[in-house]
Amino acid sequence: MTSSPQSLAMPSNALVMAIANPGALGTIEAYISAVNRLPMLTREQEVDLGTKVRDETDLDAARQLILSHLRLVVSISRQYLGYGLAHADLIQEGNVGLMKAVKRFDPDRGVRLVSFAVHWIKAEIHEYIVRNWRMVKVATTKAQRKLFFNLRRMRPDGTTLNPEQIRAIAGELNVRPEDVSEMEVRMSGHEMALESPSDDDESFAPISYLSDEAQEPSQVLERRSYDDLQGAGLASALQVLDVRSRSIVEARWLRDDGGATLHELAAKLGVSAERVRQIEAAALKKMRQALAAA
Repeated sequence: MTSSPQSLAMPSNALVMAIANPGALGTIEAYISAVNRLPMLTREQEVDLGTKVRDETDLDAARQLILSHLRLVVSISRQYLGYGLAHADLIQEGNVGLMKAVKRFDPDRGVRLVSFAVHWIKAEIHEYIVRNWRMVKVATTKAQRKLFFNLRRMRPDGTTLNPEQIRAIAGELNVRPEDVSEMEVRMSGHEMALESPSDDDESFAPISYLSDEAQEPSQVLERRSYDDLQGAGLASALQVLDVRSRSIVEARWLRDDGGATLHELAAKLGVSAERVRQIEAAALKKMRQALAAA
């Protein structure tokens, strides 16, 4: 006689803590020990509970399915300890994948939950690793993620790949050698803090030579004032001049060909070059006064 699904005995509050946070039982070792003591389900029990979840949205049945497979999450998460992320965090993400698997499990398909859940558990752990392995994502598409995890496994001792190894890996994974090379560069890169941890090295921190001074507020305001001066301000200042003075200033300073010389304007106006210079100086002085008063 098989045991009833209700034989999965563990205080409900402790169950919630264990699922939500693997460290809630004190240590990760205590959590793993508690998980391994939970009884496993027979096929008949699993089908009965899975049917209740699918047809009746029975939360207690879902809880029992999850609890009986927590040890599977622990086992799978051990495969990803080489990424420098906490084991408890990997387990927690894997538990999320297990919950998604239980929600989508159909016992009538004849597949055990343990086989169905592996994909969902690994998918959540993969997503977590890609999000948190580095601040800058190394893989964003599905194909890049597959290459990322396979390449870490296939790189000998984490050493740099030579062209022959790149071609061999590309052939085995059915991708281009260029894709393998690009992913290796992404994985080999190192993160660097923008700001120096101490004031002594501030001048050598990337923030000191990567910052865009052109976007500083003072620079933005200065450029805006200069643009105003070149546009509406200049047009307004020109209006205070008489016709002859304005024509001299425009000919000397506002022409695209570099401007006319004093002698050219003297010949055109029928006066001496010195007189043109005096008119120009008086006109510029009047314009500066008009701009200052604006």
